[in-house]
Amino acid sequence: MPPSDDFQPRLGVWGHAWRTLVVLLISVLVSFETYPVLWQHHRWWIAADVALGVVALVAVHWRRRWPLGVALGTIALATISTAAAGPSLLALVSLATRRVYWQVALGGVASVASAEVFYRVVPSTNQDPAWVTFTANVAVVLALLAWGLFIGSRRELLWTLRQRAERAESEQELRTGKARAEERARIAREMHDVLAHRISQVSMHAGALSFRTDLDADALRTGIGEVQVQANLALDDLRGVLGVLRDPVTGEVTHRPQPTYDDLGPLVAASVAAGARVELVDELPSAPPVAIGRTLYRLVQEGITNAHKHAPGALLTVEITGTPDDGVEVRLRNPFGFGSPATPGAGLGLVGLSERVELAGGHLVHGREGGAFLVHAWLPWSP
Repeated sequence: MPPSDDFQPRLGVWGHAWRTLVVLLISVLVSFETYPVLWQHHRWWIAADVALGVVALVAVHWRRRWPLGVALGTIALATISTAAAGPSLLALVSLATRRVYWQVALGGVASVASAEVFYRVVPSTNQDPAWVTFTANVAVVLALLAWGLFIGSRRELLWTLRQRAERAESEQELRTGKARAEERARIAREMHDVLAHRISQVSMHAGALSFRTDLDADALRTGIGEVQVQANLALDDLRGVLGVLRDPVTGEVTHRPQPTYDDLGPLVAASVAAGARVELVDELPSAPPVAIGRTLYRLVQEGITNAHKHAPGALLTVEITGTPDDGVEVRLRNPFGFGSPATPGAGLGLVGLSERVELAGGHLVHGREGGAFLVHAWLPWSP
């Protein structure tokens, strides 16, 4: 169980105000039994009663700092002061909200004993039998303690739920950051493998030219042109993050070529053959650059995966439009499914995909649109 002070909410002006009004009302109601008699025989007692009530009213404002001490102190004052009755009851309820049971029991016994002494010491108009008064006192104290325990339990529950929500939010942020970092690391590995290959070719051609002393101007120009071609290819690969991937677990090189725009048709066909419902509307005037084609492939692949997880059997519509001047737009739309996903997942696929799209110079948004889930991405025609 968390420390009691952690789940005690801070009180505002209104919280203090209405509690003070209730306390004063209780004190006034109790004083109706004693003040008429005291006014006739012991008027000085009324002044002392009010003074002790003011002391109790001031002391009760520190009930959260010293709950047991304030409760026992105000209960002691209420033994001879009707004006202290309201503050003592508030301190008793506040003590019960902390749910330290030995303190709750001590406060309850002290409150019943105080009430019994009060009715035997302070003159009043109460003529009820002793057993009736005792039963009423016990019933009131038990009711107040039960109310305080309920409030404390509810505050603890709210505190626990709030802590869980904050912890879940923090963990989600950590997972999102991890997914972004993993995607960047994966792309960095691709760049490493690609550049190592391309730069080695550049180095080989440049080294060959440095050793050849028999080349004329045309041959030398041709060799330098080849070096330039290889350097440009390296830049294209760097922008598009081309190359082979390494397995994230074993670290072994996978020699399977990376998919491109031309693989979209086979991807959709394979998904349909496996039972998915996918409609591809491709309105591009021509094939985009290889880097953009790869990102398009990943977008459609992730959309098919998400539709299978969260809306199995629903129709996924994939619309690809754009021009070299306007860039490429991709819209993936599928109705919301029912129930829990058939395949578990952390919900981070779109996070990594967003990172890839942003690194390619584009942007991606996703969310609800009517009764469907929409993924909308824009990519520049040239990375």
